[in-house]
Amino acid sequence: MERLQKVIAHAGIASRRKAEELILEGRVKVNGSVVKELGRKVTSSDRIEVDGVQIEGEEPVYFLFYKPRGVISSVQDDKGRKVVTDFFETIKERIYPVGRLDYDTSGLLLLTNDGEFANLLMHPSNEIDKVYVAKTKGIPTREKLTSLSRGIVLEDGKTAPAKTKLLSVDKKKDSAIVEITIHEGRNRQVRRMFEAIGHPVLKLKRERYGFLTLNGLRTGEIRELTHHEVKQLRVLAMKKS
Repeated sequence: MERLQKVIAHAGIASRRKAEELILEGRVKVNGSVVKELGRKVTSSDRIEVDGVQIEGEEPVYFLFYKPRGVISSVQDDKGRKVVTDFFETIKERIYPVGRLDYDTSGLLLLTNDGEFANLLMHPSNEIDKVYVAKTKGIPTREKLTSLSRGIVLEDGKTAPAKTKLLSVDKKKDSAIVEITIHEGRNRQVRRMFEAIGHPVLKLKRERYGFLTLNGLRTGEIRELTHHEVKQLRVLAMKKS
């Protein structure tokens, strides 16, 4: 289910703010009844009319994007920085990212116009694995990596157990490459976890989301998910939720 104003915006009728005004002015009907509450949620089976004209919903689309560093995981930025949707200028649907990757983090990001699908994947009970590769300042000891595997206390609470693997070390540069697998989606979580053990992240990349990888893509490239992949993601999320 999605908020009514969001559905109207995605249909291209108006911006979300303008859609809210249309609702408050009594110009929107759901299944024949006028709705003036902004919190109203609707499904794809509901009939929505604006000024007596039924809106046509967009066909759902699903994309996998290899996000470069230095790009905002948003549809717009008030500072004029590059955003992920700048890479989708030929796509007519109003897509948005499923979750976020930090400005300085590269890697796998999903985008869609299917709010129900996005909410399912981002639900707090969702435990889909997200695999990152981090270059750290300093070389973490086995004990420090074990503390991440057990869960570590951050300012917003203790993290769920992570999986870690030391991939390589560079003693001359005093750095290491560590693979870490988490299923939570807190803000800057991986970076904060490594900072908590005294090894700040110098570079970070998300390499896998569930069963999806970046295979065949270069930074900044996009591919559409197959119907089977979308179905697999739904099944995976519903198993975990």
